[in-house]
Amino acid sequence: MAQIEKYQDLVIDALEVVDFKLIRDKADINNDALTFHPAMAHQIFGETETIFGYQDLHVRVMYTAGPLHIYLGVEYGKRVNEISGGEIKADDVVSTIAQSLPDGCYFINLDEFLKTLDKADKFQPFGEKISEYKRVSDDGSERLFEIYQCDYKSSAFLKFFARLQTFILWFVDAASYIDTDDPQWCYFLCYEKYKNSDGQWQYATAGYTTVYEYYAYPQNKRPRISQMLILPPFQKLGLATQLVESIYKFYQSQKNVVDITVEDPSEDFQRLRNFVDARSCMELKSFARGEIVKGFNKEMVREAREALKLNPRQVRKVYELLRLFYTNVKDEKEYRPYRLEVKKRLNAVYYKQLKDLKKMERFKMDTEMLRARLPTIQQRMEQLQEEYSVVEQDYQSTIAKLRA
Repeated sequence: MAQIEKYQDLVIDALEVVDFKLIRDKADINNDALTFHPAMAHQIFGETETIFGYQDLHVRVMYTAGPLHIYLGVEYGKRVNEISGGEIKADDVVSTIAQSLPDGCYFINLDEFLKTLDKADKFQPFGEKISEYKRVSDDGSERLFEIYQCDYKSSAFLKFFARLQTFILWFVDAASYIDTDDPQWCYFLCYEKYKNSDGQWQYATAGYTTVYEYYAYPQNKRPRISQMLILPPFQKLGLATQLVESIYKFYQSQKNVVDITVEDPSEDFQRLRNFVDARSCMELKSFARGEIVKGFNKEMVREAREALKLNPRQVRKVYELLRLFYTNVKDEKEYRPYRLEVKKRLNAVYYKQLKDLKKMERFKMDTEMLRARLPTIQQRMEQLQEEYSVVEQDYQSTIAKLRA
C-alpha cells in the first residue's frame, strides 16, 4: 500500500482553488473579472480547509445571477488515483460540496446549466417590495437595488431560498441552515435591477436577511434579526445598511412589535447596527446634545423604544456612542466623566460577583475557590482599561462614519 505521506504536495488549499461566479449571460462564464473566492471552507472540507489528491485543481461553483441555479465543475491535470496506481484515491470534490446543497438543485453538465440561463430573464423577485436604493458608481452610472419582504411558503420560493442559503457555509462562520418549515421566519431579500443586452429589465440576487418573529405576551412579537449576507460582488455598496434600515421601517410601523433585537451579532454587524441606530436616535429629542451631556435616563429608553423599537441594552450603547460624539476628548473635564461612566457600566458584572460572594459568606458558605477565580483589584483595573479601550475604539470608528 502506498504511503499517503508521499503525496503531501497534493494537499491543496481549498480557498485558493474554489472559484465562485454569478452568471448573467453566457459571456460571463469565461470572464475572470467576475470571480470571487470563499471566505472560509472548513464547513465544507473540514478544519484544515484542504482538498487532497489533485494537480492543477480548479473548482468552479457558478450560480445564475437571479434564480441561483448552481453548476459544479472540477478541472485538474492529474489525480493521485493515477499517480499511485489506484492505491490511493483523491477526495471526491463534487460529492463533498453537494452534501451541503439541497437535493437536485445543481448541475455538473455545463450545457444543462446554460439552458437554465436562457430562462433567467423571466425571474422575478419573491414577495412584496418595501424599498429601493440607488447607487452611483465611480463611472457615473446608476445602479438600482430593490428590497423585498417575503413570508409565504410557495414551493418556488422555498427552492430558491434553499439555493440562496448555500452561500452562508462559505461566507458566514458557524452558519447553519434555518428551518423553513417554521412559519415564524420572515425573509428580506435584496436584488439588483438591471437592463440586459436586449434592454430588458432583469434581476440579480444581491443578498438577504432572515428575521425570527418571537411571540411576546399578550398579542405582540419581538422580531430578532438572525442571518445577513451580502454576496461579495455587491459588498461595499451600502446594501447592508439599506437592508437593516428597511427591516426597521417594516417593523417600526407595526404597533404589536415590542422591540427589534439581533441574534448573536458579529462585530461587523454590531458596528453597522450602532451606526444605523445612532443616526436615527440623533433625530430624537432625548438624544439632543443638551440632553446627552446630562447623562443616561429613562426617557431615552422610552422614546427610542416607542419611536424606533430599540431594546434598552441597545439604547444604552447608542447613548454612550453619542455622548462620545459630543465629548471633546482633549478636554479632561469633559472626557474624564465620560470614561468613568462607561467603565462603571463595564465593571457592573465584577461588582455583582463581589456582592454575591459577600452574601454567600454571610451565610457561612465556602467561597475560597470562587474568590481564587476572580482577578485582584489591580488585575481588574488593568482589564477594565483594556475593555474600555476596545469600546471607545469601536465607538470612534462609528463616529467617523457619522461625521462623514
